[in-house]
Amino acid sequence: MVDTADFRSGLNIIVDGEINTIVDYQQSHQGRGSAIMRVKLKRLRDGAIRERTFKSGERFESAYIERRKMQLLYEDGDDYVLMDLESYDQAHVPKSLFEDVSKYMKESMEVQILNHDGQIVGAEIPEFMELEVKETDPNFRGDTASGGYKPATLETGAVVQVPFHINVGDLLKVNTREGLYIERIKKA
Repeated sequence: MVDTADFRSGLNIIVDGEINTIVDYQQSHQGRGSAIMRVKLKRLRDGAIRERTFKSGERFESAYIERRKMQLLYEDGDDYVLMDLESYDQAHVPKSLFEDVSKYMKESMEVQILNHDGQIVGAEIPEFMELEVKETDPNFRGDTASGGYKPATLETGAVVQVPFHINVGDLLKVNTREGLYIERIKKA
């Protein structure tokens, strides 16, 4: 059991029967009353972030999360087939666990699978990925690096806004959490 006094960022607790990760927390005192904790929680099941307020001294069950590195082999209907990089075991994982980041999934990439009590409860992909531009509008004379943005479709099918100087075939660094273009990567 975890007391509100033990809260810290990254701690996994069970709230309302669901596993949540503490993203941020703040303790405050209300006049003569007891202290309260304002907590920002990220639900592991779907990545939804919500704010909750707890009374000082409330206790919660802690959730031990085991992280395993796996490699995406291929898609099979409503599942991804992943291979454990240590044991080489294969597992069918529902695509719904990757709901918010599935547009960045590509074969042979590494992912983190989150286990709780032997059950897969979540999945994470790298925050930054290098992806190739497959489709975007052509550049026109007068376009500048700071002049604006246009949509670009990446090799995984994801669409991000990129500066006008980006062309088909360019390799980009993309933030998968925010869905943002970071920079163009020079080919070696």
